[in-house]
Amino acid sequence: MTETTLEELLPLVDKASRYMGSEINSVKKDPDQMKLRIALAFPDLYEIGTSHFGIQILYSILNREADFAAERVFAPGLDMATLLRKNKAPLLSLETRTPLDRFDILGFSLLYELNYTNILMMLELSCIPFLASQRKEGHPILIAGGPCTCNPEPVAEIFDAMVMGDGESVILEMCRKYLEIKKDIFVDKAALLKEWSKIEGVYVPSFFKATISSDGFQLLTPDGPDYSKVTRAIRPDLDNTPFPEAPVIPWGKPVHDRLRIEISRGCSRGCRFCQAGMIYRPVRERSLENLLQITGRALANTGFEDLSLLSLSTGDYSCLVPLMGSLVQENTLQPTAVSFPSIRAETLTPELMDLVKRVRKTGFTIAPEAGSQRLRNVINKNITEEDILKTVEEALKLGWQGIKLYFMVGLPTETPEDLKAIVDLVKTLLKIKGKGGRPQQIAVSVAAFIPKPHTPFQWEPQISLAEAEEKIQWLKDQLHFSRVTVKWQNPRASLLEGLFARGDRRLVKLVISAYEKGCVFDGWSDQFRFDWWVKAMEETGIHPEFFSTRKRSIEEPLPWDHVDMRIRKDFLIQERENAFIESSTPDCRGGECSQCGVCDHQMIRPRVHALDVENRSAGMKKSDKPFIQFQKYAAHFSKTGEARFLGHLEMINVFVRAIRRAGIPVKYSEGFHPKPKISFEDTLPVGLESTRERFIIHADMTLDPKIIMEELNLRLPKGLNIFSCNEVSEKRAPGEGPVVQYRITLKGGVFNEKELELFQKNQSHLISRVNKKGNKTDINLKDIVSDLTLESPSRLLIVLKPLDDTILRPAEILRHVFYLNDDEIKSASMIKF
Repeated sequence: MTETTLEELLPLVDKASRYMGSEINSVKKDPDQMKLRIALAFPDLYEIGTSHFGIQILYSILNREADFAAERVFAPGLDMATLLRKNKAPLLSLETRTPLDRFDILGFSLLYELNYTNILMMLELSCIPFLASQRKEGHPILIAGGPCTCNPEPVAEIFDAMVMGDGESVILEMCRKYLEIKKDIFVDKAALLKEWSKIEGVYVPSFFKATISSDGFQLLTPDGPDYSKVTRAIRPDLDNTPFPEAPVIPWGKPVHDRLRIEISRGCSRGCRFCQAGMIYRPVRERSLENLLQITGRALANTGFEDLSLLSLSTGDYSCLVPLMGSLVQENTLQPTAVSFPSIRAETLTPELMDLVKRVRKTGFTIAPEAGSQRLRNVINKNITEEDILKTVEEALKLGWQGIKLYFMVGLPTETPEDLKAIVDLVKTLLKIKGKGGRPQQIAVSVAAFIPKPHTPFQWEPQISLAEAEEKIQWLKDQLHFSRVTVKWQNPRASLLEGLFARGDRRLVKLVISAYEKGCVFDGWSDQFRFDWWVKAMEETGIHPEFFSTRKRSIEEPLPWDHVDMRIRKDFLIQERENAFIESSTPDCRGGECSQCGVCDHQMIRPRVHALDVENRSAGMKKSDKPFIQFQKYAAHFSKTGEARFLGHLEMINVFVRAIRRAGIPVKYSEGFHPKPKISFEDTLPVGLESTRERFIIHADMTLDPKIIMEELNLRLPKGLNIFSCNEVSEKRAPGEGPVVQYRITLKGGVFNEKELELFQKNQSHLISRVNKKGNKTDINLKDIVSDLTLESPSRLLIVLKPLDDTILRPAEILRHVFYLNDDEIKSASMIKF
């Protein structure tokens, strides 16, 4: 029995480009020349994982090392997972299509508790045992990092080691230790883990033994006194921290399809519910000079048309005005849009307001979190209703058309009056008119509060499922206005997230049980099966109220007590007390130290880059647009091999970004969101190859067409190739194109000659099409099909003649003339020539 290859499966799955691994800036090294191979695994779909900045950082850092090869793997879609199981085929890495069990290290990013079952799916598809204690010599070493590791216990028994904090230096040190320990084909795992435990930020779960006290609390006993806690690793200076200046450009439509620039790390505003604001302290900003350098290089390496400024609190970046002034260039040859996040009222300076006018505006986001001032004081959300109203008013004046508001229900000390205050605030905001007196749209997002470890509210109860459902339903009913939409997080998903956020090692059996029942992609509403989780809880004896919905004593042991995120517990206790007396704690960035315990005030300290008043407007001068005369060029190209799995919009993005990377001056459309003037004559469907396609581009008339072709070919992925380029005057009119021919080759089948004879004999062969509006149109294939010829029992030649705007695809002929099913059609080789 021959093994099924990935190439055979790609035609049968949705969004096949997820699995191709041939993206621009991806790194492929010769596995035989590498001393260490590591697979960076993200337990969610490709579109989510490729948008994660952390995996880009690690991928870049590791692949800079000559002896290391880092590859990527994402959770396969359900259709691909089903095919892999059916064909007994393993899950493969993207770059070299290597089964995961052949890597030295397999590293998972843990960003969301509801991804835990996806980890098991990826391991099962790779024939890797779930638990560290079950894996033997020859299996990869499993590690993990990300915010969920601040309470690693629910999945601790799955991993050999886990990383707490900034991973840039830690991952390199771990890999180097691996090579030091490895003496033969396999590494001495015990010796390796012993060395890893000496690295700051590395947690080895097997070095801590878990027992359950008579009160039902997990107690962890370290193997020795020298390793009783794990301290978070910190990169103290971002300017000296590597940045991925040539990030992988994903196929498809990733969640964040733009260049992301991390302008700072950490936040010290001190919101008492916010885990990120606690575990990423202190604030560390990149300098303006450093940001402009890396942004320029990254744009040149990617060709992205959009960039976003990445930070927990972008509006607080001290050099925001000169940074925006340098990035927002209205009159450049290659316009780049800057996505501007939510801003605070106090940061809306005149200079910033002027810059914001020039930024693309989609939705304006503000997160009051609570409706009443009293409750905002409790959670230390230092923003007043006056600030909120002023911010929204200014945003609407600047051209934003819609406002997004985020609220939580179930916050500590919440009363019915606090919920009513949410409704009252929305009503007040509705009265504010937009630009030109236009009424605004308000999108309200509501979620149940989930207490998280290492926050002042880590001891507080999460409200019950019934309470959460009742409060969210009440808000939905009360906010039923014509210009208000309400979205909410499923309270059942919130309950499960809260269970794992503060759970212990007993929960690993729950994850396994739920997965065995079929739970995967629990963070996706269309896949979430709470009833299966309930059955798994019943069978494993897990009571969610013990972990999530009960109030905890300050004295009781917490599952994450051995994890030192550098925040002092007495600081968290004091902040909890401040919450109950509604006392605010100021941001230490601009005031006194709050004594949280993170800083040593030498290496580890807040790092900000304030400018002198004279330099605040640096970079704000508009550059003049040079005068260029443009000429139409026609480029002819082929789309073959795996490039056939690129959708039409994907392909357009590939060419547009190649043009930008090549620095070819092209004409842009007018308006707030200029687009390059490029048009493709045919919209090729996914799966169809072509040896002759054509697009028109408006480029600098002084350019030699041959130079355009050569420069673009240097920057196009495998499977796309421009073979000629010339000046043209007019675009071809519909119906004027050449006769189109297709060659279809069936895989493992033959064409029915009787069906072909019947088609050729009949005077008409009608098929029906239904458009997006539901209107039905009949098409006579005989008017379009010029010739159908069998070149062999499994090979068919199709010749089509142009007919106005009617486009006929080979799949329709295969379906309506030969009556092939979808899988037969998808598996067939189709080439246009």
